[in-house]
Amino acid sequence: MAIVAALAAYGVYLYNRLVSTRQMSHEAWSGIDVQLKRRSDLIPNLVDTVKGYASHERGVLEEVTELRNQARAASPDDVAGRAKIEGALSMALGRLLAVAEAYPDLKASSNFVELQRELGNLENEIQMARRYYNGAVRNMNTMVEAFPSNLVAQRFNFEKREYFEIEDPGDRAVPKVSFQT
Repeated sequence: MAIVAALAAYGVYLYNRLVSTRQMSHEAWSGIDVQLKRRSDLIPNLVDTVKGYASHERGVLEEVTELRNQARAASPDDVAGRAKIEGALSMALGRLLAVAEAYPDLKASSNFVELQRELGNLENEIQMARRYYNGAVRNMNTMVEAFPSNLVAQRFNFEKREYFEIEDPGDRAVPKVSFQT
């Protein structure tokens, strides 16, 4: 009887740990979502500021705007899809900032400098939120797969979560900037 009670108590303990790790992964995803929304809200100001100085760079401006709209429309439950769109948006923002290098008046604009600084801070916060989320997902996935917690996870339909990662190697590349004609 004592063995059955100990096994039941251990099962409850494992269930509660699974719930806890699942909640941590949900909370971590919420942190990423908040930072991505902040970046999304900042982008129109950045685009408008650059547009005032570099109106003939329309292609880059349109690409950033389109990717921002795609990112906002992406399903919050599609981690891989959201990561792909956000990676492309990061690359487009890099190209937008590279365009700004060709315009000394724009680089000197206090509004642009402030937006650029804020975007840099947001990118750092997104990176920290991504690391936290991926750590929470690692813990969740370990519990879902490791014995004996996997028995409890299967019984109560706990599932592995996807990591938030860049899958396209091109998204990792540093944009090439050249001002030579």
